[in-house]
Amino acid sequence: MKKLWSLVIAAAMAAAMLSGSVLADETEASDKAAECAALIDAIYVQERTDDTDALCEQAKAAWDALTDEEKEMVEGESADPDYFGRDTGDASADDPLNADEIGENEILVVSFGTSFNDSRAEDIGGIEKAIAAAYPDWSVRRAFTAQIIINHVQARDGEKIDNVEQALERAAANGVKNLVVQPTHLMHGAEYDELCDALEAYQDQFDQVVVAEPLLGEVGSDATVINEDKKAVAEALTAEAVADAGYESLEEAQEDGTAFVFMGHGTAHTAKVSYSQMASQMKELGYSNVFIGTVEGEPEETACGNVIEDVKSAGYQKVELRPLMVVAGDHANNDMAGEDEDSWKSMFEAADAFGSIECQIAGLGRIQAVQDLYVAHTGNALEELKKTELTGLADGEYEVTFTTDSSMFKVNETLDNKAVLTVKDGKMTVHISLQSQKIVNLFPGLAEDAKAEGAELLEPTKDEVTYSDGTTETVNGFDVPVPALDTEFDLALIGTKGKWYDHKVTVSSPVQ
Repeated sequence: MKKLWSLVIAAAMAAAMLSGSVLADETEASDKAAECAALIDAIYVQERTDDTDALCEQAKAAWDALTDEEKEMVEGESADPDYFGRDTGDASADDPLNADEIGENEILVVSFGTSFNDSRAEDIGGIEKAIAAAYPDWSVRRAFTAQIIINHVQARDGEKIDNVEQALERAAANGVKNLVVQPTHLMHGAEYDELCDALEAYQDQFDQVVVAEPLLGEVGSDATVINEDKKAVAEALTAEAVADAGYESLEEAQEDGTAFVFMGHGTAHTAKVSYSQMASQMKELGYSNVFIGTVEGEPEETACGNVIEDVKSAGYQKVELRPLMVVAGDHANNDMAGEDEDSWKSMFEAADAFGSIECQIAGLGRIQAVQDLYVAHTGNALEELKKTELTGLADGEYEVTFTTDSSMFKVNETLDNKAVLTVKDGKMTVHISLQSQKIVNLFPGLAEDAKAEGAELLEPTKDEVTYSDGTTETVNGFDVPVPALDTEFDLALIGTKGKWYDHKVTVSSPVQ
């Protein structure tokens, strides 16, 4: 009997020890998972610090040290097992375009960014490669505006992508003189504004900086304002979606009861009208089975519930969902095509009004026609740069000093030798208001040439000036072409007596 009790007691003690060991193991596993989650949360931020690189390495090391079971336990404010564990493609297929030896001319392609490797390589990389191929004499580099994404890619895949400040510092350190910035943003929204603000601090680091148009071009005042950029995007996106759905044409899809829903991000920025304009553009093109929605539901009519009602009311039985976004990243994979009940796919299914819901996970950036549009926008910016090179000034109006070689030929005393210079399309014109109406015509050149048959004389305008005593007078004004600043050029004049005189004039000290 004593032997039996001894065995029972031993077994109980062994079980207790085993239970304690299991609890200790579970606690250790939980602590390790919590440590990894804390490190992920520490790099899930929009500000880069001196500790960012080290924290990225520590977070990855903490993840790699976990067992498969422990990885499933990772949970934090932003952390989850998908941060390191989700397969988004091969990062090595992507080029971060962060090399030095840039040269004097750089095109900086600025994107919000994505941590989905395949989309980053195909959508953003597709645009960058198209621009590089179109302008081989320029060095193309990359910058992302989302530090959260930069940190994610760096920690998970070891790929380092410059943020905007890093890219601009790199450009300045490499002696870049002419910088063209091509945003891949959809519109003139908050991201575009923040980019322009960031560039302000670096204007004096380069000879010239030009920012190209985003994809949809100028915003416009209301939902009816559409343009060639919006038309091109509407046609390209719809054509790709129709083909990917297996139809020969949009009309064929309509006859088959299929609607296409293009989901954008949405924004509280005034540029949100761009989504309404895209809807107007679809109607203008006669695409009655195409609908525009947004994740954020701004503008209001683009909220998922409203779009579902619109598609349902139109009588379509099949739905093809596709992102109206440059990249097919988190929003496309989760907000649109995810399995959670608040994804668009799930909400369309919950409506119980459609026979099928299909998702096309593909960004705008991989579409050739969209790449061509970005290339064209970059080309327009390069043309602006050339115009600026010709004058040294960006398009606009400037106050300048106008001096001549004669006290009898000068601007009106009320103007203190000042005039207005207009710069447009690489050409400069200065408007001068003279002392009276005694100078009848001017000629940009020598008096001898002004007398020649067919010489194009400058005709006067009637300018009103106000003197210090309050009296006013009408005087002659002239718009004079300016070949160069701070350099004398010939300007002949003829007075009321009909005789031509040669003069030298100078335009200098422009202030915008």
